Amino acid sequence: MHIFDELQERGLIFQTTDEEALRKALEEGPVSYYTGYDPTADSLHLGHLVAILTSRRLQLAGHKPYALVGGATGLIGDPSFKDAERSLQTKETVDGWVKSIQGQLSRFLDFENGENKAVMVNNYDWFGSISFINFLRDVGKYFTVNYMMSKESVKKRIETGISYTEFAYQIMQGYDFFVLNQDYNVTLQIGGSDQWGNMTAGTELMRRKADKTGHVITVPLITDATGKKFGKSEGNAVWLNADKTSPYEMYQFWMNVMDADAVRFLKIFTFLSLDEIEDIRKQFEAAPHERLAQKVLAREVVTLVHGEEAYKEALNITEQLFAGNIKNLSVKELKQGLRGVPNYQVQADENLNIVEILVSSGVVNSKRQAREDVQNGAIYVNGERIQDLDYVLSDVDKLENELTVIRRGKKKYFVLTY
Repeated sequence: MHIFDELQERGLIFQTTDEEALRKALEEGPVSYYTGYDPTADSLHLGHLVAILTSRRLQLAGHKPYALVGGATGLIGDPSFKDAERSLQTKETVDGWVKSIQGQLSRFLDFENGENKAVMVNNYDWFGSISFINFLRDVGKYFTVNYMMSKESVKKRIETGISYTEFAYQIMQGYDFFVLNQDYNVTLQIGGSDQWGNMTAGTELMRRKADKTGHVITVPLITDATGKKFGKSEGNAVWLNADKTSPYEMYQFWMNVMDADAVRFLKIFTFLSLDEIEDIRKQFEAAPHERLAQKVLAREVVTLVHGEEAYKEALNITEQLFAGNIKNLSVKELKQGLRGVPNYQVQADENLNIVEILVSSGVVNSKRQAREDVQNGAIYVNGERIQDLDYVLSDVDKLENELTVIRRGKKKYFVLTY
């Protein structure tokens, strides 16, 4: 299958500048292309993964990727579909984020092998040395204010206000494409659909300044069946950094996607063939309660992002917590599996009677409720049911001398730390 057809079949093409010309270029290839990532945090998230994996698919098809991390544009801030100005970060902060993101990208693209091995670039390398006067003369001259005002990313901010800094962002991104074309013969840019205006600023600059043609592919912004986006601005980011979102948390995210999304996400986020995904779809629709599509999705993406061992650990944590087998997990695994559950720091002189600690730690609201829960068998300490009202927590209950896990009912977990 032609790589363009495969991208379309997977739902990865939202817009292109000239489909016929782009198809021809990809057929005649190899094409050098780039995707840009601004360091707005110390990690990328699932929203970025769509463009990253699209870039990887093109590399596997023989084309050459350039991964641009915006050490310069990250200092400015992209206004695209933001309601307000971004907070400006220090150069030291942005430089640190650049290094983190470069490390993450190296896990997905091949920077070592073949003639089409990936190349990492940083736009601070060319923006850091250009003077303001030269930039206005050599780049700004090719953009009319009318053209810049016509961009949707700017239109949405005119009423609420936009600084000249963010207004000029589109010219900076356009110049990135121009420089990469001049230096590396990059002719294709890939990015999210919210970047269309910034990306076509690049093709416009190439046309006006160098009489060259550039191509653009935008990938869709991924939403679930309810229309909810993936991304940190939505407050629901699933980060690619394991310290920010553990492999277990990522596993749970994919396990909990709605049935209506599962097969579509297999096409977007995995490298399973379309035939394999079709087989999974048939089995999934025949027995949706078995959640085959979600299980495969969780396995493939967690393995892709964090490795097979991390996937196996996430699966084991899931199975042991479901069965209530707390003692089968290490404290490290428990911290992954129980991140985000209520946590209570036990004081040295605290009364550790089961009724007292249930109340003081906030597991229940009253001693009466605590006594009822204990007597009814609803309270578990490290997976063991406790029904003795006189039970007192001791060192035996401290897992690796760090924590005690209390469960109320089937699913409500609480962690006591010492």
